[in-house]
Amino acid sequence: MARAVATALVAVLVAGCGGGGFFQRYEYEEDVYLSLDGSATVYVNSSIAALDALRGASLNADPRARVDRDAVRRFFATPLTHVMAVNESRRSGRRFVHVRLDVDDIRRLGETAPFSWSSYDLHLDGNRYVFQQNLGAGAGRPFGDPGWTGREVVAFRLHLPSRIEYHNAGAQGFKRGNILVWEQPLADRLHGVPRTFDAQMRTESILYSALSLFGVTIAAVAVLFAVVIVIVRRSGRRLERQEG
Repeated sequence: MARAVATALVAVLVAGCGGGGFFQRYEYEEDVYLSLDGSATVYVNSSIAALDALRGASLNADPRARVDRDAVRRFFATPLTHVMAVNESRRSGRRFVHVRLDVDDIRRLGETAPFSWSSYDLHLDGNRYVFQQNLGAGAGRPFGDPGWTGREVVAFRLHLPSRIEYHNAGAQGFKRGNILVWEQPLADRLHGVPRTFDAQMRTESILYSALSLFGVTIAAVAVLFAVVIVIVRRSGRRLERQEG
């Protein structure tokens, strides 16, 4: 329940900021909330022009045209990805779409057409979970003149459920709240410059640790309360004997 509320809030914030959060606006962004069992919630925030050029979506990038949400839903819906919401916005004269998907197994996400430019791996190695995403070439479709200036950036954001022990996102890519961000110029992404995203984390989820700590605290309070009751009762009995 808490995860659903959190991801819903993120969707509202991301959509409200045009697909790049408060501090950086991206032309294309994949935002992955990963669970240790391999399931994930994925947000894709992209201009239609970038979605066509990078992922071959074949949508109408004309800024005067209405966004065909059903077409966006059909593009992202696969047996392995479940489209939960499609929203839209407008920025810099271009239309953007914001898609939320539930993924049963992140390790199979690369088998789907919308994410086929990547391969994903999540496995246990000793006392750590290891995540790796290998990003290859995009669809390479012609994109006309969407109004890009050459300063556009794409991003791949990863929200991990456990304490991060290692990553290759660099100092700037490690954010508070166990979030990693890898950025790449849109021009490099259009030319298919490969990237590899690595992260290693503990086997115990942050939520489990928090609940465990909460449980230990409650148990300690209960024990202390019981001790106080015993002490009070014994004191009361001693007073009764003295009065008697």
